[in-house]
Amino acid sequence: MKKIIATLTICVLFGNVTNAQDPNFSQFFASPMTLNPALTGKFDGEYRFAANYRNQWPSINRAYTTMTASLDMGILKNRIPEFDQFGVGIMAYSDKAGNGALNSTYYALSVAYHKALDEDGYHQIGAGFQGTYMNKRLNTQELKFQDQLTPMGFTGVTQESFASNQVNLNYFDINAGVIYNGSTNGYNNFYLGASMYHINRPKESFQEGSFLLNSRVTLQAGARIPVGTYNSLHIAGNHSMQAKATNTMIGGAFSLNVNNDEENPTNFYLGSWYRFGDALIPYVGLEFGEWHFGASYDVNTSALKAASNSRGGVEISLIYVRKHTDPNMKKLNCPKF
Repeated sequence: MKKIIATLTICVLFGNVTNAQDPNFSQFFASPMTLNPALTGKFDGEYRFAANYRNQWPSINRAYTTMTASLDMGILKNRIPEFDQFGVGIMAYSDKAGNGALNSTYYALSVAYHKALDEDGYHQIGAGFQGTYMNKRLNTQELKFQDQLTPMGFTGVTQESFASNQVNLNYFDINAGVIYNGSTNGYNNFYLGASMYHINRPKESFQEGSFLLNSRVTLQAGARIPVGTYNSLHIAGNHSMQAKATNTMIGGAFSLNVNNDEENPTNFYLGSWYRFGDALIPYVGLEFGEWHFGASYDVNTSALKAASNSRGGVEISLIYVRKHTDPNMKKLNCPKF
């Protein structure tokens, strides 16, 4: 496999240019369980379902397609202090690279506990842990090799041989995180968190070797600032480091309450994020009832824009939060976007 120069080379080069090694979402705030395990159960409601879809560099033959779905909830609410939250969650994650040449599937189980620091529950600190089973499959039929290159393209027959058309890799991964969130009056909100993925540095190699997956450290922060009676400004940033690669994003969105209802708002979001050295990311969102939809588009600004035609990729998010059925349930102060 040392002669692979097409599909997988493109994936590796693109990963270096974007300064990221793990799959990631531009709408990081809409994918809580891939951002920080401590966000498990960190919401005000009965349970939360989140789904995300990303198609990166669509002009380059499906370079990356990433999907995730998660479900988390609070448990033991009658056995812990009033403003504490004990969260559990599950997640499934799929990432396909190089037109399906490399397929990665993750299954994760998360647990987190959030402790109130004051009698009103305005300030909380939480910690979470996540265990992940990962499977990677290399589809050798989608690979192109140097000895296949002819004047007509990759039309020759390779001398490379494989025991089968599928090469598999499996390992168990451990992740953890902490988060603090607070409010000065119950209306505004701010948070600061940190997480580490691949703490155990699992071995990741399709052939004999000792390559260990580098740990990824992620720092995140954000705030919700009320504007007038019903509207608000949401700002958020995310910085991750893995080996010598970094990924930094910062931006915000204005939330317009179109029905002027504080308890059951219909909010329209408009904003933008910027990934340093890579892309400008316009964002629109709509929140009504228990649903929150988001859509963004990466406008590539890096040296790759010539190959990608500035088409960094489309991303769609969906969050459903089941509201409390008990009207006497105390409202939790949680990061909200």
